Amino acid sequence: MRNSSFFAILLVILVGLGPWRSIHSLESKQEMRLSVAMTIVPHAGSLGAVCLDGSPPAYHLHRGFGAGARNWLLQFEGGGWCDDVSSCLERSRTRRGSTRYMNKLEVFSGILSNNPSMNPDFYDWNRVKLRYCDGASFAGDSVNHNGTTVLYFRGQRIWDAIILDLLPKGLSQAQKVLLSGCSAGGLATFLHCDDLARLLPKATTVKCMSDAGFFLDVKDISGKNTIRSFFSSLVTLQGVQKYLNRNCAGSLDYPYQCFFPQHALTYIRSPYFILNSAYDVYQFHHIFVPPSADPYGHWNRCKSNPAACTANQIAILQGFRSEILTALRLFGGSRNGGMFINSCFAHCQSELQDTWIAWNSPRLHNKTIAEVVGDWYFERKVAKEIDCPYPCDHTCHNHIPSSQEDGIYVPLHCCIIISLLLITCMVLPSSSI
Repeated sequence: MRNSSFFAILLVILVGLGPWRSIHSLESKQEMRLSVAMTIVPHAGSLGAVCLDGSPPAYHLHRGFGAGARNWLLQFEGGGWCDDVSSCLERSRTRRGSTRYMNKLEVFSGILSNNPSMNPDFYDWNRVKLRYCDGASFAGDSVNHNGTTVLYFRGQRIWDAIILDLLPKGLSQAQKVLLSGCSAGGLATFLHCDDLARLLPKATTVKCMSDAGFFLDVKDISGKNTIRSFFSSLVTLQGVQKYLNRNCAGSLDYPYQCFFPQHALTYIRSPYFILNSAYDVYQFHHIFVPPSADPYGHWNRCKSNPAACTANQIAILQGFRSEILTALRLFGGSRNGGMFINSCFAHCQSELQDTWIAWNSPRLHNKTIAEVVGDWYFERKVAKEIDCPYPCDHTCHNHIPSSQEDGIYVPLHCCIIISLLLITCMVLPSSSI
């Protein structure tokens, strides 16, 4: 009886310690995470390069070393857009429109990590994160005076000022460069890819990658082209049109359409890689099935959990996937292009460590995103991967925005209390309880 009680107590202690080990492991990982300080761009104001509220632009730079000391990775931050004065004014009072509200330390993970096991091809490069505070993917140039307030749409000048500041810090001597970005930052790579190549020596290898930035020129489920109207207003308000590719603008009835990556891509000369989900959750929720197209919330459950989608909704989403693949068909035949189009419900996969490269990260033909991007950049092999339709891919994490995502680990103090209570119940005679 004593032996059985002893082993029962031991088992309970070990069970209680299990979550503690998970917490300890999580804390250790957090301690290993690289936090990089913000650099405010000096003299940016004299160039008119300011955020929506007039604050100076910024970036975070972590220096390369060893073999990567002369290579550079520039990562555009994402964060949506604003297309009218009221939404831009609201944005100017947040971290999306002002460096005053931004964290002064930024965690570098995934493609920005300095750990060779977590970022094998780019860990020793100079890695820069360009902070986003203009609302037009680093592309506008205008000012709006509205009574007592002024809004500065200076995305293009912010881009110019940051590059101007980085050139003497070693970018002008770069051997290899990768310009990348996530979401609205991914769209920015389409706008600035060849721009960067022209600013650097011809001997420099410049390649570009968009992560979740391939925003489709597509109608929503109600038949309206909501995103066209939005981008048209944005381009007009923020003075973007003069910075769009001229060849692209001249080929379309409406030049603002060149803000869409699928129209701009044809005219980009630098080698390009497109990382995107065929069921990108941002586009799913805001472009393909925006709230305006679903006033009664018939899609709410499907948006929260793909497994809750009806057969008809899945069929409609498969049509969205087909639209993306059709838009990429021509690009798929390019010699210097690369692709990783998976069937996960996700948005931005390069900066998240668990999706970039990890033991359980998404894979296509048993290759992680990091492996395929590296194969493409260094020309080790053909790097064009397209997933089968949902729900065939069991490596997906399906990151749906939800308040349920926190609290994976049970707090340590709860584990200890529960363990002690169980031990007490098992040791004390039943009459004493």
